[in-house]
Amino acid sequence: MLSIDTTRKLSFNRSISNGDLVIVYERHDNMKAVTVSEGSVLQNRFGVFKHADWIGKSFGSKVFSNKGGFVYLLAPTPELWTLVLSHRTQILYIADISFVVMYLEIVPGCVVLESGTGSGSLSTSLARAVAPTGHVYTFDFHEQRAESARDDFERIGLSSLVTVGVRDIQGEGFPEEFAGLADAVFLDLPQPWLAIPSAAKMLRHDGTLCSFSPCIEQVQRSCETMQSNFTDIRTFEVLLRTYEVREGKTESKEINGNGSNGSLPCKRRQCSDGANLLSYPNSSVMARPSGEARGHTGYLTFARCLS
Repeated sequence: MLSIDTTRKLSFNRSISNGDLVIVYERHDNMKAVTVSEGSVLQNRFGVFKHADWIGKSFGSKVFSNKGGFVYLLAPTPELWTLVLSHRTQILYIADISFVVMYLEIVPGCVVLESGTGSGSLSTSLARAVAPTGHVYTFDFHEQRAESARDDFERIGLSSLVTVGVRDIQGEGFPEEFAGLADAVFLDLPQPWLAIPSAAKMLRHDGTLCSFSPCIEQVQRSCETMQSNFTDIRTFEVLLRTYEVREGKTESKEINGNGSNGSLPCKRRQCSDGANLLSYPNSSVMARPSGEARGHTGYLTFARCLS
């Protein structure tokens, strides 16, 4: 789905072809990744959808089932892929990912080292940020997990931008071949302080490091280790509050002595103090905090390399 040309910027094919990966959107909390196959069908509560009917349509199209139900066919952007990927490990979500990409100062052409790969949620966003001429080298000590991530990157068209390696970065450090070549390093490890000295060797002068840790004790020990080779050490916790916006019926009430605000009241009640309470039928858009709002995910510690 993502066509990579080193002489041009990253581009999206806007039409769906046989073999493409699409995100089937039923509602904001129900999406799935589906590989288009001309002879296959998708069955859900809205009916039966033939893949053959999807081929040639543009991403973002609304398609109908045999029962008249519908879904949307969306392109597998890193944001949507994060919501539908297989959780082999705990993943980073959009709020933390966007913060990481900004504070690591990742732009097209950058070389980024990552450990561990996990489910590959962050890796997909890093790949898009460095495209078309940069590259992400991500490492995981678990061979099967690394292989699954490699298959996912191939599936979503990012294999030319991401290389997956099997390596215990805490015990062995990053490969020496990357010494002094990395623009940024990201660590998501149980004991990141063990990998920080190696990360310092990999970074260019003024390169940036980020360590993600769920516990403040990990942060404290990591910061102590960073003192030797890093400056501008900062730790952040990103808390995102999501609101649901929907249309609904409400009643606006006004208390005054004589009348109205220009609308005809549907109900008039006499209050104890003699004032009139007027209620008006009104259709409006309401916003309320989502019941699924996530709390603490982890701490992001950033630092700038001195040498």
